[in-house]
Amino acid sequence: MTNDTDAGARLDRYARVILETGVVLRPGQDLAINALVEHAPLARAIAEAAYRHGAGYVDIWYFDPHAKASRVRHAAPESLGRTPPWLDRRYEDLAERGGALVNITGDPDPELLAGLDPARAGMDRMPALASRFRVQSRGLVAWTIAAYPTAAWARGVYGEPDVERLWRDLEHFLRLDEPDPVAAWREHLDLLRHRAALLTEAGFDELHYTGPGTDLRVGLIPEARWTISAHDMPDGSVNVLNLPTEEVFTTPHRERAEGVVSATRPLALGGVVVEDLWLRLAGGRVVEVDARTGRDTVARQLADVPGAGRLGEVALVDGTTSRIGRLGTVYRDTLLDENATCHIAWGGGIPTAFADWREIDDATLAGRGVNFSKVHVDFMMGGPGLTVRGRRAGGGGETTILEDGAWALG
Repeated sequence: MTNDTDAGARLDRYARVILETGVVLRPGQDLAINALVEHAPLARAIAEAAYRHGAGYVDIWYFDPHAKASRVRHAAPESLGRTPPWLDRRYEDLAERGGALVNITGDPDPELLAGLDPARAGMDRMPALASRFRVQSRGLVAWTIAAYPTAAWARGVYGEPDVERLWRDLEHFLRLDEPDPVAAWREHLDLLRHRAALLTEAGFDELHYTGPGTDLRVGLIPEARWTISAHDMPDGSVNVLNLPTEEVFTTPHRERAEGVVSATRPLALGGVVVEDLWLRLAGGRVVEVDARTGRDTVARQLADVPGAGRLGEVALVDGTTSRIGRLGTVYRDTLLDENATCHIAWGGGIPTAFADWREIDDATLAGRGVNFSKVHVDFMMGGPGLTVRGRRAGGGGETTILEDGAWALG
């Protein structure tokens, strides 16, 4: 049991990491916080720390999934796909003012919409706005995403509402248990940069994934580099996008994916938990979907959202060195699960995979083969049985990158 004083100190320490290692908040800079109502203690701690740090204005944008459930149950069908324009303007205004954005994750009820009509649920994509994905993927705001433990989330992970256990896990993943967390983060990011550099220098044209239920080839873009979840800012600081992060990733060619892939962890999507997801791809497009639960939710999104049926990201994670992967726990939260093991994403591609990402426009990205979509959904397909090999253009043999989920390149 943690007393109120210890809990307050923990939240304050966490808020400082989010502001100083995550968004690297500058004096006078405005800050927006995306949170569920259950995340209020962390959102308030971030606001307190931000104002102490000299923030211009802190705006907490709360979202209540129960209100979304009411909308899915009762709203007129023609209104379900509507996004009020002022919600998009908030992100556009934040970007124009050079603001920062913190997204808090940790869904207290990931199956809230499970009993509702999947067709109606799939039409309402709130709170995953396309405007938020755009300002983040184009680097128009400094942003990060961080998790907040709740009793309901802990129950879904451990079978009991052990929030303290979830906090301990999270503190370990965030390196808050190190004598010098900042130095530990610097060392960790250097390792990830080294892996990304090895992959970029290798110049692979194609990745070949093999494992239980998976035999997938994904073509890469020649101009795209491998990168990490951190941006080098103009002032020399480093904006860490995911807290925690264990991945190296790039954006693939939207028309080059062939084969089948099986998810190895559940996916929370639109208030539904998708179990045992399986996809078949041909010509870069998903042509067949199956799942033990949540199949219709996935199929509806892939069919209805332009660009959703093609890939936007391939990410590699060494599950043997990832602090999350080593525990072997399924957290039922994309931020943590995607940093436990390899994953791919359908939907929008990632402009930051290109060295000139700050200068090029969407037309140039599309010409290079980048996929565009209003959604970007990561799903986990790695684990001890997965091997990933790379093949260079012009033929030749395959080079092993990961063997049974462990890093093997270099």
